[in-house]
Formats: sequence, structure tokens, C-alpha cells
Amino acid sequence: MKSSGSELNIADYLPADSIPLPPSHTHQLHLRDLLDISPTLNQAAGAIIDDSFTRCFKSNPPEPWNWNIYLFPMWCLGVVIRHGILFPIRVLILSIGWILFLSSYFSVHFLLKGHEKLRKNLERSLVELICCFFVASWTGVVKYHGPRPSIRPKQIFVANHTSMIDFIILEQMTSFAVIMQKHPGWVGLLQSTILESLGCIWFNRAEKENREIVARKIREHVEGADNNPLLIFPEGTCVNNQYSVMFKKGAFEIGSTVCPIAIKYNKLFADAFWNSRKQSFTKHLLQLMTSWAVVCDVWYLEPQNLMLGETPIEFAERVRNIISIRAGLKMVPWDGYLKYSRPSPRHREQRQKSFAESVLRRLEEK
Repeated sequence: MKSSGSELNIADYLPADSIPLPPSHTHQLHLRDLLDISPTLNQAAGAIIDDSFTRCFKSNPPEPWNWNIYLFPMWCLGVVIRHGILFPIRVLILSIGWILFLSSYFSVHFLLKGHEKLRKNLERSLVELICCFFVASWTGVVKYHGPRPSIRPKQIFVANHTSMIDFIILEQMTSFAVIMQKHPGWVGLLQSTILESLGCIWFNRAEKENREIVARKIREHVEGADNNPLLIFPEGTCVNNQYSVMFKKGAFEIGSTVCPIAIKYNKLFADAFWNSRKQSFTKHLLQLMTSWAVVCDVWYLEPQNLMLGETPIEFAERVRNIISIRAGLKMVPWDGYLKYSRPSPRHREQRQKSFAESVLRRLEEK
């Protein structure tokens, strides 16, 4: 059997007494070889796309700087200050905040049952107060740009989403009612008791019928003149503050004015991204409380309305573009819900087995 260099010659695999193949036939065989591997090339391209998708949900740690004998003692000193001095002070601040909040909130909630308007106003102020204590427990340095939101009907606020602390940072300035995934544990307890007074709307991502219920509640909420401004994170999941994924169209198809909010965190002091698949919210808060500070900018941007001839999807993309440009985020065309529907290892093993069998069959033919 002959071989010319590293190229595959079809004639080398034919019997010696066979009729030589014309060039056109040889070209067809090469083309068939290419078509045989096209599914594999398609899968490889899919793997590249998947890689760009997963980068949206990865926390990129900063480069280590304590690599020599001069810097390492300074790094150790920083660890001692953050964990031994700042952290106990922050725990004390948050504890005082919770004591003041709970003693006041439940007194207002039960003693002012017959005075709904006064009770709601006081509860709103108390929720803003506890959010201020939370931000103080991270040594939060938040700079707000633009006019403060006002309570108006037919108005929805949308923002990019990095962590559940986005809501806390925005709530300390304005009493928003938020649409949020229902969480277990102590966070779920707060949702069903304290945050319920703000008119918040909860959903369960695993239940498809929840979408119609949530859409109906959104329409009812924005029609109320006395309701808190409605805050929605249309990405539907936390993204690492470097990218923005597709906005869900629900907030953009009900005919309300959409007010974009852009949030950008400074990763030099703390990584505010919450990867809910790898850590609980409690652990995330402890990570923030043992960092130097949470530094971020918040921009209240120009309100937007659906243009003539514009679809809700195009409206959502236009608002996402406005937020992404202001916050310096890279737009990617992926649905954030794909984060919760990854292929199982069994599926990958089946595809690998199928590819191996096709390669073996091809070798046997040759």
C-alpha cells in the first residue's frame, strides 16, 4: 500500500488491477468524506458556542499579587484586617439593624391594621432602612446617577442582574416591588413575610403555568396608582457583570413605560456576582462582608416606550442595548434560562459512543 506524504489517496485503498478512478469520482469521494464528518464539525461549533455561553456565568478571580516576599506580608495584614477587624464590626452593624427593624416592623404591621396607607408608608421606610444596614455591612460605596424614580402608574423599571444584592442596593433608595424567583430557607421566609408588604411578585422557574399568573399580576400591579414601582430583572438569572444575556419580553409587551437601570460593580474591591449553582446566598453575603468594600455605580436612564411598528422582542433588545452600553457590558445572544437546562452526562456519553461507532464503520469500509 502506497502513501504520498500525509495526504489520503483513494487509489491506495483500491486493488492493483482495478480501473483507475477519474478525477471527478475521486473528488466525489473526498466530498463524501467531508459530509461524513459534518455532524462532528457541527457539534464542535456547538461546543464553541457553549463555551462563550458559560463565560457569562463564571466568576473571574483577580490575578494574584502576593507572589513575593515583599507583598506577601501586606496580603496577610489585609486578611487579618478584613476578617479580624472589619467583619466583626459589620456583623455588629447588621445585628443592630435587624434588632431595630424587626422591633419596629412587627409593631407597625400589627398595631396599624386599620390604617392601611400609613402602615404601608411606614413599612416601605423600614424596608429601605434595613437595606441601608445591609449596604453598610459591606462598606458599600454606591454612586447614583440620574433622577430618583417616582411612583407613577403604567411604569416598569428593568435592570441588569448580577446578584440578589442588586435589589438591596436599589431598594435603599426607592421602595420597589420586585419580581423574583421564590427561594428556600431564610430568604424565602423574608419573601413571604416582610417583602410581601411591598407588593412583590414571586414565581417558580420550574412551573410553566406560573408564567401566565405572573403576567396577569404584572398587569394588575402597574395599573395601581398607589403601588410601589415595579422592578424586573429581565435576564431571569444572575450574570457576571461583564455580559448581558437576552431580556425576556414579558415586561415589554404590556404597553407600559420602561425605565432602564444600569448597574456596574467595581471588581477591584469585591466580586458581587452570585453564582447560585455553587454557593448559597448566605455564603455570598459572608464573602461580601469579608471583602474590602462593595463599590458600584447605578444609572437611572431615560424612560423608553414601544415605537411604532416595533415588536416587544425588538423593544427588549433596544433597552438591553441602552443598559449594556451605559454599564460597559458585552451583549451575547443567549437565553439565560439555558443555565438551568444543561445536557446530562448520559447524553454526552451517547453522543460520544455514536461518533466512535461512525468512525469505526468508516475505517471498516476503507
